[in-house]
Amino acid sequence: MRHLLLFIGLLLAWNAQPTFVAAEPLKPTHRDLVYGEASGQKLLLNLYLPTNVEHAPLVVYIHGGSWRAGSYQTCSVDYLANEGFAVASIEYRFSNVTIFPAQIHDCKAAIRWLRAHAKEYGYDATKIGVAGSSAGGHLAVLLGTSGDVVDLEGDIGGNADQSSRVAAVVDYYGPTDFVLRGKTHHARANAPDSSTYQLLGGAANANPDKARRASGVTYVTADDPPMLILHGDRDKTVYMDQSESLRDAYTQAKLPVELIVVPGGGHGGAVYHTGENRRRVIKFFRQHLTNAKP
Repeated sequence: MRHLLLFIGLLLAWNAQPTFVAAEPLKPTHRDLVYGEASGQKLLLNLYLPTNVEHAPLVVYIHGGSWRAGSYQTCSVDYLANEGFAVASIEYRFSNVTIFPAQIHDCKAAIRWLRAHAKEYGYDATKIGVAGSSAGGHLAVLLGTSGDVVDLEGDIGGNADQSSRVAAVVDYYGPTDFVLRGKTHHARANAPDSSTYQLLGGAANANPDKARRASGVTYVTADDPPMLILHGDRDKTVYMDQSESLRDAYTQAKLPVELIVVPGGGHGGAVYHTGENRRRVIKFFRQHLTNAKP
């Protein structure tokens, strides 16, 4: 009898433990919209619109995958559509198709297209927020810091009358300083099979000009948008020094920036998009895209 009671007690204790149940991904309101074409490839995006919200502020999401994998069909911040935001998840050309700066050219083309079609789809593109994970974080930061840098603007998709500037950036563990990465993370920056080598078309430490050109920290100026950075202290894919370098550049320029160090966080995972971290992102975009009080 005592063993039976012990078994029942253990069973009840097990069932009482909180578990994380992943929410079902939202379905896009509009799927596979063409925002441009380059390298013989149609460039696509998915658009998630909130229900019963007129002129919703817009957040653009850029997926990760080492600039050579991943898909815009997966959107880690689709939950923002349930918080009153419109969300666009965009694709870009991979490094096996063409090297940098093609990727940022594509992202800026998407921003311009989204501004040009705001009335058609009913969202507000006056101030656009952007979020990205890993390689997408790199591109999101570049969108934020390289406003009006002609060399990185490109001419994909037309809409040259529209601005590619963004008003707020959330960077999830993105590489932002390739010069530094070439010094501190050889395997990820200098080895021929590394993602950075393939993005730049050469080793970061042997091509400092290319490394500098592709780095978000290079373009930090006093007119750049607020930045929220999330990075795990156990991330072995993108070292914490990348986010620290960006934070320091922003701090030196006296720009609003916050680096959230996620205890035990690796390179990706639900911890970045649930609980307190989700609430931080929602609060950040509400503050900077809607002028709501924090």
